[in-house]
Amino acid sequence: MTAASARALTIRAAGVAALGGLLFGYDTGVISGALIFITDQFALSTLMQEIVVSVVLVGAMIGATATGYVADRFGRKRTLLAAGVVFAAGALASALAPEVWTLIASRFVVGLAIGLASVASPLYISEVAPPSIRGALVSLYQFAITIGIFAAFMVDLALAHWHAWHWMLGIGVFPAVVLIAGMLAMPESPRFLLKAGRDDEARAVLRTMAADGGWEAEERSIRAALAVREDARRSLAEGAVRRALGLGVALAVLQQLTGINTVIYYGPEIVRMSGIAGDRAALLANAAIGLVNVLATIIAIMFSDRIGRKPLLYAGVSGMCLALVTLGLALGSVTPDRAMGELAVVSLMAYVACFAFSLGPLVWVLISEIYPLRIRGFGMSVATLSNWAANFAVSLTFLSLLQHAGRTATFLIYAAICVVTLGVVRFAVPETKAQDLEAIRVG
Repeated sequence: MTAASARALTIRAAGVAALGGLLFGYDTGVISGALIFITDQFALSTLMQEIVVSVVLVGAMIGATATGYVADRFGRKRTLLAAGVVFAAGALASALAPEVWTLIASRFVVGLAIGLASVASPLYISEVAPPSIRGALVSLYQFAITIGIFAAFMVDLALAHWHAWHWMLGIGVFPAVVLIAGMLAMPESPRFLLKAGRDDEARAVLRTMAADGGWEAEERSIRAALAVREDARRSLAEGAVRRALGLGVALAVLQQLTGINTVIYYGPEIVRMSGIAGDRAALLANAAIGLVNVLATIIAIMFSDRIGRKPLLYAGVSGMCLALVTLGLALGSVTPDRAMGELAVVSLMAYVACFAFSLGPLVWVLISEIYPLRIRGFGMSVATLSNWAANFAVSLTFLSLLQHAGRTATFLIYAAICVVTLGVVRFAVPETKAQDLEAIRVG
């Protein structure tokens, strides 16, 4: 196969797998607008609002916990197919929910699918991508998340006039069907196939995805990695493996503790704090933030394989910190003074932009790269479970933290965590640009 044909197939496979990210983004982002109308219809308290939002994350934690075993036992492709089926079922049930507890149960099912996809999508992409464009292709997953979030915000805005939260939630069925159809036509990860002893199938995939005979060298590299004992529990005794697991968990947790999902889940409420009045105006500002999220992610796709992961992390996390400090001070000073409200919205957009080209995509890139093949599914499950646990903690406490600590202190806390994140990047994160997966080491 020619280099152009192999590259096209690889990009196509990565693009289809990234639809798991689109579903992740849509089904997490859509609640920010739908919650306004769900709260009105069911007269929800602050606690019940937090439960409706956060139950997805409970499902995601359970789904992520199971995905390592499922992906290693049944394959990356079948796991993504299962995620699509569960996504569709959960979205349909959410749309038809007649009362709040049915809605909560349906969103838990959606969370299970998000947990499956959040491990399987970047795992699959990293294993089919060549080193030269792996950062860009895994970043497609985060790019798809941002598109899903933006699409959710636009759907919320379009349907706000009719208070049609049932449709807002139900539209997620359609991309789930596209994911299922697309993955049926895609190959399985050759690394999984070799790990499972399906050598002939693995070679067939490698021949179609590697140009000019390069598949033989890639097969030898994968086999060398598999020659090391495969027992994950024994592998935990190795210092390099423990360091990789610790780093993956740290990155996954810090991605959330820096506060991004306060914007994704509660964006309209934050916009209202800035002095913008009215449901439609808040949703419109929220949609603009979603567009910034999409566009800024393109920076990571373009440059993560050119200048590396660490420079983007330094720039992005520093920008997040500065934007959060400004946002906290502006929201704490919001009065009838329009200028402070506008500063708050601009700071919010700057924060999202900086996250979108750094921590957003690059955490998923790194946790798909840093683990040895023999524990990659297990390691990504641990990191992703930690990510969802931190996400759950932030989303469940944000409104309460605002209420008790105040606006300024809340956002300054997230800014302080950005400083901690910069330290982790400086002292613990390896530069993985252009390295073979099997050659990457932590520490």
